[in-house]
Amino acid sequence: MSIAFILGMPLIASALILLPLKQYWAGVITVVSSLVILVLAVRVALFVSTGKIVTSALGIGLLKWVSVDGLSGLILLLVAFIGTTAAIYSVGYMAHGNFPPRKIRIYYINFNLFVFSMLAIPILAEPTLVWISVALTTLTSALIVSFEDTREALEAAWKYVVLSLMGAGMALFGFLLLFSALQASGSDAAFTWSGLAQAGPGMPPALLQVAFLLILIGLGTKVGLVPMHTWLPDAHSQAPSPVCALLSGIETSAILYVILRLFPIMQATPGAHATTWAIVLGLISAGTAAFLLLQVGDYKRMFAFSTVEHMGIILTAVGIGAAGADYAALQQIISHSVTKSFCFFAAGAVLLNLRTRKIASVRGLIRRSPFTGAALVFGGLAITGAPPLAVFLSELSILRAGLSQTDYVAMGLLSLFILIAFFGVMLKINQMVFGLPDDGVMQNTPYDYTVEHKFRLPFTCRLAMILSAAPVLVLGLYVHPATAAEPADSGR
Repeated sequence: MSIAFILGMPLIASALILLPLKQYWAGVITVVSSLVILVLAVRVALFVSTGKIVTSALGIGLLKWVSVDGLSGLILLLVAFIGTTAAIYSVGYMAHGNFPPRKIRIYYINFNLFVFSMLAIPILAEPTLVWISVALTTLTSALIVSFEDTREALEAAWKYVVLSLMGAGMALFGFLLLFSALQASGSDAAFTWSGLAQAGPGMPPALLQVAFLLILIGLGTKVGLVPMHTWLPDAHSQAPSPVCALLSGIETSAILYVILRLFPIMQATPGAHATTWAIVLGLISAGTAAFLLLQVGDYKRMFAFSTVEHMGIILTAVGIGAAGADYAALQQIISHSVTKSFCFFAAGAVLLNLRTRKIASVRGLIRRSPFTGAALVFGGLAITGAPPLAVFLSELSILRAGLSQTDYVAMGLLSLFILIAFFGVMLKINQMVFGLPDDGVMQNTPYDYTVEHKFRLPFTCRLAMILSAAPVLVLGLYVHPATAAEPADSGR
């Protein structure tokens, strides 16, 4: 089964959008391309779920480095699914925004290129090619972070590019040291994820640890780990909401996937301390984000800080090191991806309705737009881990695995941070959805609360939100017993 066609679809879509077609076709082409990618990704995921590995049918050029196993197949499926829902949401979101036709065409071209760069991360097996794909996600997404051309959007895009590329430079140096460690081991294994894991026991531990830290900090900048997270709230609040769903929902997880690929290599090397670094950095990220959620004043920034928290939770789970924790970490990646994309779709609905990002300027949303208000409450409950939704089940699995490993201090702190984040998010959402406006709010809001007006969200936006909500419910209510019993393989 060749998977090169998956990478080709977004490029084909971008080329077709360049043709002199009507504005409507840009969205149609993007949606069709995303659906084709999703179908192919499902086929690949089903194939690798049996323990097999998919490689390209062509052994020439860069295609010889194309490979998908269970872990990368999972990330590939998440990219395809969230890319599809974001494409569907974009149709109504762009039409409602009254943007010029040329600007909409540019949006969809960059949207497809961004999806292409994220698809390449799990498909490629050679670390330096993966690094190129990671850098490409920055360049392609920066163009749509600044889409609205406001001062805030341009500043957020500039900050995003500068900090991300600085981190990318550090990560590149780490990958070069990783290659040096492979050469020093005397192994003839290829410079791929599986080759590195095979040669791990013979690599110099000191060189490998330095490489790991450089990559962890460098790529941690893209993931949004504290203290390298400062760009993330700005970029994720200023980008169009469908792009926010991609940035927070899957880009951060796709970059974190690259870091996770290093853990089998480190575990095969005597004296490595990768798990300790993961727990420390994970708890710092989760704790800092939890307290920042208490004082945030922008609901899109609120969901962005929630992403920082969840990346910290996942890294903490990986640091626990038990097989149950590895499974729980992957469960958390899935749960966060589908839930966070829904949250930004709900945030986008609020923005389309009220034209403001300020939490203090939104009151009584449930009366103005019942669907949007209900969606925002559902998203808040889902992302903060309320039962019986997907994040609740994955976080419970992480805490259970940590307690079984007697990591009482780490799990106690993690439980506290999760609780703080829950109250921080839900307090603000409760005010937005059910609160009554006061005189101060009415003087600073762009719409008139005294005018009875019901807002109807575009059909494609509602469809995308329904599609995104389905796995949030399903994954919280049902886990296949065979899947739960067998922790996912984390090596290639």
